Amino acid sequence: MPEPILSLSGVCTDIAQYRILHGVDLEVARGGVTMLLGRNGVGKTTTLRTIMGHWRARAGTIRLHGRDIIAAPTAAIARAGVGYVPEGMGIFSDLTVEENMVLAAVSGPLDRMRLERIFEAFPPLRTFWRSPAGTLSGGQKQMLSIARAMAEERRLYLIDEPTKGLAPAIVSTMAAALRNLKRQGASILMVEQNFAVARALGDTAAVMDDGRVVWTGAMADLAGDTALQERLMGLRMEGA
Repeated sequence: MPEPILSLSGVCTDIAQYRILHGVDLEVARGGVTMLLGRNGVGKTTTLRTIMGHWRARAGTIRLHGRDIIAAPTAAIARAGVGYVPEGMGIFSDLTVEENMVLAAVSGPLDRMRLERIFEAFPPLRTFWRSPAGTLSGGQKQMLSIARAMAEERRLYLIDEPTKGLAPAIVSTMAAALRNLKRQGASILMVEQNFAVARALGDTAAVMDDGRVVWTGAMADLAGDTALQERLMGLRMEGA
């Protein structure tokens, strides 16, 4: 088995006086899509933020390409090829779409070929290139959020609920863009509440409960076992 692009072992994270992560063990395979699933409040977003260095782990190891990054600053983690798409989208509403993208390309000017691929994935961004990001629809803002993470070459994407609250047509556009990222060789760790999207995109799944990963396996195995879904997440998600 090839070494995973990302692995977490015994990761514990506190926020103020609250203990949120209680020893997370997780692996993300190279070139695959790993879905991080579970009910609200079990630590999924905190796991992504801990990987990116926004929250500091109290214990454990986080290895990227085999190197422990648990104490690395966020900027260094990004430079190592990790793109982060937060749940809150992380765009600058007062700036144009173009200015948002320029700011995301921290290592130099936007690569023209990369920009064309982004426009192919998200055509509205070309249309509204010089418009303030705050005037975009919710779906278009989410497109911009993912596009910002794609502004530079990334080996790993951490994506937090990209389809939340979006219309089905926009969800399909998102899914197609993420599928294309995978085809290009990127690895993805994604938090997703839409089980149909998780089932369609995921290669593997990791289910969290109470600040730890309680089940890992093939996404197809979880999608095909309603009893397992009920036991792990407390609800029947087949066909959701």
